[in-house]
Amino acid sequence: MTTTPLRRRGAALTAAILSITLVLTACGSGDDSGDNAGAKTDDSAPKTHTVTAGNGSIEVPTEPQRVVTIGNTDLPFIDMGGAPVGVSGAAPSELGLLPEEQRTTYGKATNVGEEVDLEKVAALKPDLILVQIPDAEFKKMEKQLGTIAPTVFWGLDTEWKELAEALAEAGNVKDTLTRQKADFEGQVAKMKQTYADLIKTTKFVNLDRYSNSDPGTYVIGDIGCVEIAQDDIGFNFPKAAAGKDPLAYESLPFEQLTKLSQYDVVTYPADDKGQPTEVFAPVVGTNTWKALPLVTSGRALGVFCPGNNSYGAVLRYLDSLDKALATLPAKK
Repeated sequence: MTTTPLRRRGAALTAAILSITLVLTACGSGDDSGDNAGAKTDDSAPKTHTVTAGNGSIEVPTEPQRVVTIGNTDLPFIDMGGAPVGVSGAAPSELGLLPEEQRTTYGKATNVGEEVDLEKVAALKPDLILVQIPDAEFKKMEKQLGTIAPTVFWGLDTEWKELAEALAEAGNVKDTLTRQKADFEGQVAKMKQTYADLIKTTKFVNLDRYSNSDPGTYVIGDIGCVEIAQDDIGFNFPKAAAGKDPLAYESLPFEQLTKLSQYDVVTYPADDKGQPTEVFAPVVGTNTWKALPLVTSGRALGVFCPGNNSYGAVLRYLDSLDKALATLPAKK
């Protein structure tokens, strides 16, 4: 899954910052004047704790009530049972892969925009803001977000399991994370045992295609969900040499599908019903694909990948992979 870089609008952002400043100034004046000044006690103050993230040590509420998520934190936070009051806008293609209850949660949140509208964020009166976007984009809005609420930031190089742990700690959804991790570890252990022979003897290859791919091309997919199958379970998929770009960065013409004969099993992107995704459909529609021994022998498997940056989505991928592998014909 990728993050679309967030870009702020110059004039609009300046106006937003001014408005935020005025709102915060007004709120501050109200709290500190009159007979109520100094009335707060330690008992009434929200409890806080400190979390460490890409922007340092941040003091956040122990039980945040109004969370705004920005960038790659939207869906993982919801996946762990979080209910943000504001989100930055996931792509329709991502939302279509969510379970219905998560789509409902997402739909109830205010969309603060891919180009984050700071005035909207401030109006939501969040007590916590969770952000994962490119470092350069965060730097542009870091100061302003910090005036609105405690802001916790992670860069795009944060590995998905690390991000899940950090989000759960900051967003107070650790109970769900604990359950998801236990399910994940149990599923991985089960598949390692069930497919021990395949892991040792089978050469897999994963194909993919992008919505912006040139016509007549596909890629060897070595990023995304396939990394779970490869790194966590141990299936033998091809990967780029150390220090080189992922194989998935190189488009290959359909004519090279014939080179797949060196592998024992091919996986490709499918929907939750096991049908090829719309983007990959041109590949399976070619005569070259239909004539491949891998295809005619039932060793081409469609696998559903709803995401690879949260445990819930990864578990759904593993379930699909498990069911697809179970259909493989026995070796002769």
